Amino acid sequence: MTKKQQLETLFFRGYCSIIKAMPMDGFIFTSESVTEGHPDKIADQISDAVLDAIIKDDPNCRVACETLITRNKIVLSAEITSKVTVDFEKIIKNTLLSIGYNDKSVGFDANNCQIDLYIEEQSPDISRGVDKKGSDIIGAGDQGIMFGYATNENKNFMPYPILLAHKLTKKLAEKRKSNELPFLRPDGKSQVSIQYVDNQATHVDTVLISTQHSPDVEDSVLKESIIEEIIKKEIPRQLINDKTKFLINPTGRFVVGGPQGDTGLTGRKIIVDTYGGWAKHGGGAFSGKDPSKVDRSGSYMARYIAKNIVASGLLPNCEIQLAYAIGKADPISFNIKSTPDIDAKILNKLSDRVMKIFDCTPKGIIKTLDLLNPIYQNTASYGHFGRDEKGFNWEKIDTKKEIKSL
Repeated sequence: MTKKQQLETLFFRGYCSIIKAMPMDGFIFTSESVTEGHPDKIADQISDAVLDAIIKDDPNCRVACETLITRNKIVLSAEITSKVTVDFEKIIKNTLLSIGYNDKSVGFDANNCQIDLYIEEQSPDISRGVDKKGSDIIGAGDQGIMFGYATNENKNFMPYPILLAHKLTKKLAEKRKSNELPFLRPDGKSQVSIQYVDNQATHVDTVLISTQHSPDVEDSVLKESIIEEIIKKEIPRQLINDKTKFLINPTGRFVVGGPQGDTGLTGRKIIVDTYGGWAKHGGGAFSGKDPSKVDRSGSYMARYIAKNIVASGLLPNCEIQLAYAIGKADPISFNIKSTPDIDAKILNKLSDRVMKIFDCTPKGIIKTLDLLNPIYQNTASYGHFGRDEKGFNWEKIDTKKEIKSL
């Protein structure tokens, strides 16, 4: 047997082993979400609140803001170039109070905390590539790769696991703030596992919710309330059956939460922010960055393109990749992927034509998606995609006819 034949035999045996190991009835996929009171999400919201406060009066600002929160301390570190000044401490405290952190007993007291500020201007070496003197061209604020994804799985064009996980955490916050479930506290997580057969969601296999709570609530009351008032009202009825498992606070207790229980940092929930692990991620976080940073704006544009392609009916799902070089306006690559049965030649042809419709330079993205507005704090919890709220302009479906006519 030749070396080539040996390698082919080993490959075939390995392939057969993989096939044998795969469940015949499909697969289970899991995604998670966190509430706005989760420490990492607190940090994201503070960073985006700072951006909103500045971009409101200075649309051409340059902001890169990071937040760290732990125990009773907040550290804000940023590179900011702007003609306006803002009250950073007020922004931080108002953000925390809007979440519900007004007392140490719930995990943090915004009115009695230490705030450290470390603010510098944007590096001149970055600035010279982004803002070119004597030109209205905006160069990419950094190198990197960005991904956008859409699927026809539901009306939100999102993978079901992350879509449902977000619905659960958002409902936790709503029930807490309305005082309908008065024992809830700001910190919390959800996790949704869905069974797929032939790449179609058949039912929810497991729902996991871990929520911070008051020390006096009975475990049975908490569990029943979460199942009846949160899970069963947010998970579509057709996706729940007698096989669905509910796990509520598996450790049995979650009283110490928020920054009292864990440190929070901007940009540490990038998979929660996007597609729950279903699609790729370039690695760059979004929050605290003005739209000249293509980590953010490029990802928004990739989602916008992918969603309109799927909405046109040309592809059942679509993953867009963009890549940029710092200081350069045009992307250095653009790629479309879909299901394996779609011929690569078709995707390449579609890619060439789509690039003629969408301006993927930073300036073009900012103009197309109207990004020079204070819209960012609202994106910092419950996901940046799959939402029909005001300001989420990358969710518009307004070019599908143009794409379909290609």
